[in-house]
Amino acid sequence: MGELRVLFEHRDVPGIERMDVYESVGGYQGLARAVTMSRADVIGEVKTSGLRGRGGAGFPTWIKWSGIPADQPTERYVVCNADEGEPGTFKDRELMLRLPHMVVEGLAIAGYATNSSTGYIYIRGEFLESARAVRRAIDEAYARGYLGESVCGSGHRFDLHVHMGAGSYECGEETALMSSLMGERGQPRAKPPHAPLPVISGLWQRPTLINNVETYATVPHILARGGAWYASMGTERSKGTKLFSVSGHVAKPGNYEIELGTPLEELIALAGGVVGGDLKAVIPGGSSVPILTAEQCRGVKLDYESCMAAGTMLGSGGFMAFNDRTDIVKLMHVTARFYAHESCGKCTPCREGTRWMYRIFQRITAGQGRPEDVDLLLSICNNIDGRSYCPLGDAASWPIRASIQRFREEYDYWIEHGRSPVGDDSVPGIG
Repeated sequence: MGELRVLFEHRDVPGIERMDVYESVGGYQGLARAVTMSRADVIGEVKTSGLRGRGGAGFPTWIKWSGIPADQPTERYVVCNADEGEPGTFKDRELMLRLPHMVVEGLAIAGYATNSSTGYIYIRGEFLESARAVRRAIDEAYARGYLGESVCGSGHRFDLHVHMGAGSYECGEETALMSSLMGERGQPRAKPPHAPLPVISGLWQRPTLINNVETYATVPHILARGGAWYASMGTERSKGTKLFSVSGHVAKPGNYEIELGTPLEELIALAGGVVGGDLKAVIPGGSSVPILTAEQCRGVKLDYESCMAAGTMLGSGGFMAFNDRTDIVKLMHVTARFYAHESCGKCTPCREGTRWMYRIFQRITAGQGRPEDVDLLLSICNNIDGRSYCPLGDAASWPIRASIQRFREEYDYWIEHGRSPVGDDSVPGIG
């Protein structure tokens, strides 16, 4: 199937980050069309497109948009989650850096569709260059009338602001992001049934729409060319294209845009194939999704349903390929260290469980593993998964549990022999 560029169609056009160049290739036509339509019709186009949230959950975008009570006499907010802290994922960073006007246009369309007058882009603190590019794009959009008192002369006001995070993985979770944006500690809030959804009570207890960068960047294309056009790509239930950040042991790591439903092996081929050995494993959607063996990868297609049927998830699109020199136990040691460090500490299962798992991995990779350690890891995973205040606990448990289920022999070897089963020159799989 190869690459199918929609968001990346003009990625390589010199100066595409500037307003004049972006307009010359059709930029802001989607917004111009949107403001001539009713708000319900704009959401209807998004519904027709079949667009699902590209941040990882894959929730239908139009349902979120239609959940905002647009006719109530209260302030409403549109928020872009640009925190992108998932290891292996770097597509949103490139969208903001190379195509910032596309993101701004998508947010302006969402503001109009939900009758919101204020938007925020919450950008990961390390993404300084991307933040500068977005700020320049916002200034140019104000000067051209795409933001401000009357968007495209429609009479609808929409102001857009940039807020820099402080580098917390936890703040990629939408309720923790809102807490951080309001100046509070970046920890998650209660969710239904104990609290209303953000679309009802989000920022400052006002209706709030939250999507990620790629989701908003897709919207201008849908409005410019029509929801049916976008729905013509992809599969029956996974419509359109998806950006994948390909890394690991491949010849050409980078961001690739493919049609949903493309075979997994084809994405590896686009990235130049596996280097340094044969394919051993793949993590298709960021560090938090279950790992697949090379055998399990055969025949898998990159869409929401096929990945789920294979025992993993499409996730954020952080696609990592590993060759046969990779030590899976070392890889999971690095993963456990990350989640133990990033746990916000609010709830006991995640706070304590992630640290226990990290300590066990330290013991195993130091050659002091115990026969009961593998089953102990599984027990901890089962007691974190579904019992944490937010999905970080799930994210910490899923990859480790899957690695034990699919590479149990490597754990047993480490414990029995006190060394790596793939030799002294093994690599942890990150790079």
